[in-house]
Amino acid sequence: MAEATLPGAAHPILKNDYASEWMGIEVLKLGHGHPTIRMRLRQEMLNGFGMAHGGMIFAFADSAFALACNPATPTASESHKITVASGVDINFLKPAYEGQVITAVANRRAHTGRSGLYDIQIYAADAELELNDDETPGELIAEFRGRSRTISKK
Repeated sequence: MAEATLPGAAHPILKNDYASEWMGIEVLKLGHGHPTIRMRLRQEMLNGFGMAHGGMIFAFADSAFALACNPATPTASESHKITVASGVDINFLKPAYEGQVITAVANRRAHTGRSGLYDIQIYAADAELELNDDETPGELIAEFRGRSRTISKK
């Protein structure tokens, strides 16, 4: 899998992100506002029907959202701020199963003042794929839309 993984080498918010670490999230790309991440679905991530629990898909997409909202190398003026979710929607299109590799591709759609809008597509594939910019990383299983708000860091 990818070399740029947790903890924190790829993005400062991953340093203490124990949920993303537990999920086994790997950072594949870290373009400003446009990260790509992936993880393998494990048995403990499944629901009673033997498919990925919706909460796991949501948490995975939410991690991609956080990476898209917050700069990997914050400037001095950005270092005292964080960007968090103000609201999200997710649409589950198809199930994913144990052993599949899911990939989230996040894209910033708009950012004005302290508010932003982001779309994250989640794909599933039976085998790990080397991502090329022009290839789809599997079958689309969910669409996540996040609305963000920048606030002061406590």
